[in-house]
Amino acid sequence: MAIRFDIEPEIAALAERTREFVHDVVIPVELEIKGSLHDAPDAEAVRARLQSAARAAGLLAPHVGERWGGRGLDVRGQAIVFEAAGYSLLGPLALNISAPDEGNMHLLERVATPAQQEQFLAPLAAGRVRSCFAMTEPPPGAGSDPRALATTATRVAGGWRIDGTKWFITGARGADFAIVMARTSGAPGDRGGATMFLVAGDNPGMHIVRDLDTLDHGLFAGHSEVFFKHCIVGDDAILGEVDRGFEYAQVRLAPARLTHCMRWLGLARRAHDLALGHVTSREAFGSKLAELGMIQQQLADNEIDLAASRALIHHTAWVLDTRSGDAGTASSIAKTFVSEAVGRIADRAMQMAGAVGTSGDLLLSRYWREMRPFRIYDGPSETHRWSIAKRSVAAFIKKKRDGA
Repeated sequence: MAIRFDIEPEIAALAERTREFVHDVVIPVELEIKGSLHDAPDAEAVRARLQSAARAAGLLAPHVGERWGGRGLDVRGQAIVFEAAGYSLLGPLALNISAPDEGNMHLLERVATPAQQEQFLAPLAAGRVRSCFAMTEPPPGAGSDPRALATTATRVAGGWRIDGTKWFITGARGADFAIVMARTSGAPGDRGGATMFLVAGDNPGMHIVRDLDTLDHGLFAGHSEVFFKHCIVGDDAILGEVDRGFEYAQVRLAPARLTHCMRWLGLARRAHDLALGHVTSREAFGSKLAELGMIQQQLADNEIDLAASRALIHHTAWVLDTRSGDAGTASSIAKTFVSEAVGRIADRAMQMAGAVGTSGDLLLSRYWREMRPFRIYDGPSETHRWSIAKRSVAAFIKKKRDGA
């Protein structure tokens, strides 16, 4: 099956409307709060205002099905629209396509029962509530290796009792519900035995211990440590089936890695454009900075990283949509390259802008701070490279054994 890179007219039109919305509505708000929701006087009011504007513009949650108010974009369509939204730090939040809600909507659409979809997906897609995804744990629990999952869910009368600690849980504070990964069989290190549970944010057994002080401030409500102690949920809280949680995690995580890439690519494009604006207007040593060879090299390297990142994203989107290849390998390659490329782009943009690039005037340093953690979350580059290498060796050995 041939890979197509042309954009359907309706997707191109939606992306253009998104670009106009981000330019006219979102960027002024981003500049007002200097790109940091952490420092905004009332972050919830900012979210509500932006999502209300996106809803009025017909742009809210375009990735979910029409039943839930969206457009049912496939992954290739998402790649176009999400990049356009990502041109501002607040663009994904405005369109309700930001992490972790976007990935949770994807998971709920594919795994949840109709009753669970009405209870959890409908208000989430409409922007009436927020959610979080609770998998990562302090050492020695689940991190880069999810099999180390230590949080437990034990059978009790009428349901389950969840006990354990999670941390770096994005959006946990104020979330209406959490999707919690807990071990229902086996021991830490086992491949299986995990189950997903839908836990209400006001469950008395779910406690926010603290908000972590992190490099990034752009994801809504930041990242928290969450403690589950005698957290009781009913059987109807099980998302999917018991002991299939790791399988469902792949339903969520592979596409979520790619949507992160799409959004950050949009912001990298913004960083590059800000650098272009600076170097084409600033004069030094008798010429515009853009006429100097060392600046031209950095501009060219940015364009190369942007083009290569976009190509990898679109290829992986095609793999996911058509199931025409190894989605795990493709998403690992895209995530590793793009997470590092967008960081390089933001870093070069700061360098080209000089002193002003380190200030709040251009927000380039804020963009760099937001992008840098992407090399760690959703699997650090080292873990993905290990996985890519393992698959490459296995494929070579199989090919050699088969005499190909």
